[in-house]
Amino acid sequence: MDIDTRGWHRRPLASLDFEATGVDPRRDRIISYALLTGTDGVVTGLVNPGVPIPPESVDVHGITEEMLRDAPPPVEGLAVVVDWVQSLIDRGIGLVVFNACYDLTMLRAEAERHGLRQPDWSRLLVVDPFVVDWGVGREARRLVDVAAAYGVAVERAHDAQCDARAAHDVAVELAARFPQVGMATLVQLMESQRRWFADRTHEWNASAEATGRRFENPAGWPLTA
Repeated sequence: MDIDTRGWHRRPLASLDFEATGVDPRRDRIISYALLTGTDGVVTGLVNPGVPIPPESVDVHGITEEMLRDAPPPVEGLAVVVDWVQSLIDRGIGLVVFNACYDLTMLRAEAERHGLRQPDWSRLLVVDPFVVDWGVGREARRLVDVAAAYGVAVERAHDAQCDARAAHDVAVELAARFPQVGMATLVQLMESQRRWFADRTHEWNASAEATGRRFENPAGWPLTA
C-alpha cells in the first residue's frame, strides 16, 4: 500500500465542535456549530436556543442573545448537524470530537428534545484527542493545552470553527507520532478509546469515593448514559 494512503489520518476526516449555553450536555443548548470535512469544506451556523444565555457562558465564547436573534431555531438549525453526522456514518468517515462525551451527548439530547431523527450512533466512528491523549500516557487538559503540547495553533479558543480545526489537527498529529494510534483501524481505535476512558474513569471514581465527589460512568464514551 502506498504510504500516503496508510492510516485513517491520511484519509478524509471530519471534525465537529459546538458552543453552548453551558456545560451540562443534557440540559444546555447548542448555539453555534462548525462541521469540517476534508472533502466538503466547512459548514458553520448559529442556532437560537430559545432560552437565556448565562453571562458566564457569554464571557467564554462571546455569543450573545442579540447575535442569535435572527438565527434559525434548533429544529431547523440542528437538522443540518444531525443529517451531516448521519452522512459521515453512511460514508464511513471518521469524526474528530474533542471531549466527545460533551458534544455528542449534547447533540443527542437536542435531537431528542426537538424531535429530530437520531443519527445511527452505534456505527459512528469517533476520534477523541482528549481520550487518545490519555491512551498515549499524557494527562488530559483543555484543548488549548493539548494543542500546544503537539505544536498545533488555536487561533481563537471557544470559536467553534477554530476549535474544530485544532481538534482535527491534534488528532492527525497524535496518529503521526504514535503508530499504535495511527495504524489502528478506526474500529480498533474506538475499542481502545473505550478502554482508555474506562481505565481513567475507574481511577477518577476511586478518588471521588474518597472525597465525596460524584461518580462517572466508565462506559460513558463517546455518549454518556
